[in-house]
Amino acid sequence: MSLIQIVTAILLDAEQRVLVVRKHGSDTFIQPGGKREPGETSLQTLQRELFEELGVQLDVDSAQPVGVFEEDAVNEPGRRVQGEAFLVRVSGQPQVKAEIAELAWVPLQPPHGVTLAPLSARHQLPAAHAWLVKAGHTGT
Repeated sequence: MSLIQIVTAILLDAEQRVLVVRKHGSDTFIQPGGKREPGETSLQTLQRELFEELGVQLDVDSAQPVGVFEEDAVNEPGRRVQGEAFLVRVSGQPQVKAEIAELAWVPLQPPHGVTLAPLSARHQLPAAHAWLVKAGHTGT
């Protein structure tokens, strides 16, 4: 089984809802982000992907690593995805661009109200919540 390596963003709004996106041709929501281009660092990848997908500018200094997680890929049967996740802040209002069909702001903890990819639901969002609790940024 081949591994798809990606870098993803966990963006929160003032109500601690998380931004998720759905690509064209998929029913499942995922974290914004994507695959590295040759020579890119994780944050350079995230900066490029967030601009391409959502039209926002990454605040690089805000990036907090949450972890690296692996799960079955939702859009590529028979493959695994490994996502390096960062809690980040951005400038600008996220909007649908590039291969994105829809975006949604959902609760950080279940129920999310949309179908989330296992990488997000089982790993990235719980880890982000745990990071926020440990850092004292949430009362839940």
